[in-house]
Amino acid sequence: MGTPLGDFVRAKRDSIRPESFGLPDGGRRRSPGLRRSELAVRAGISVEYLTRIEQGRDRNPSHSVLHALADGLSLDAGERHHLRYLAKITGGACPGHRPPAPPNREVRPTVLETLRLLEPGVAFVTNRLGDVLAHTGGFELVVGATGLLDAEAPNLTRYVFTDPRARTVFPDWDQVADEQAFDLWLGPSAESSEWFSVQLAPVAGQEFTRRLHQHLPPPAVPLRLDHPVAGELRWHREKLELPSTDAQELVVLLPADETTARAVERLRHHRHGALRAVG
Repeated sequence: MGTPLGDFVRAKRDSIRPESFGLPDGGRRRSPGLRRSELAVRAGISVEYLTRIEQGRDRNPSHSVLHALADGLSLDAGERHHLRYLAKITGGACPGHRPPAPPNREVRPTVLETLRLLEPGVAFVTNRLGDVLAHTGGFELVVGATGLLDAEAPNLTRYVFTDPRARTVFPDWDQVADEQAFDLWLGPSAESSEWFSVQLAPVAGQEFTRRLHQHLPPPAVPLRLDHPVAGELRWHREKLELPSTDAQELVVLLPADETTARAVERLRHHRHGALRAVG
């Protein structure tokens, strides 16, 4: 049985083009990427030990081994942080750990006040599971027609993988799906991430489970959203981590171009006009 750490090392090894490290292609590789022997040499560890890590038979590699693997795989700063996180939760995945449980969904009053000050901006509070815990009216204006907020407890990850509308709403669906699956490894806790994955996997299917074990950080790109009324909207995302006790983040969506900014203004005028007509 594999582990998050072993899955990540293997996935990253498979993703590397040998020639980028100055290694000959060889033309007879059974799979793309680095061979175990090649990574073992670069990291200065034995092939047998690397095999045990990748197969989940060694759950507690030392810090020096983690640094060596990071160097051998040429990980960037974000990937090194993720490697250390996976090592932490892998080492804790043993009998006696706390049972899976959902995270706390309460948002502090001061955070809610911050959202109020951001109006009419497009912002929401979430966690790495994708829960939409609170949001501005501007956020509802932009995503309300997509169906994301229809659920009693809206969750972006569940919406992406289980709601057919998501593939139309997000033109770059694969990118968004990769992001949401990767974020689960940075969830409020290892226990809550496990709880959510167990809940979602049966209904989300292979598209979810395949991504769950990739462990490769997706690239940071603008978010494209195909709004049913306003057309294509492009957003930059600023994410502000709240204190670790909250295990939440404040996400602000900023128009990535003038077309998006104008489209959002038209949506606001349309809504205000509709409200006046009802009154």
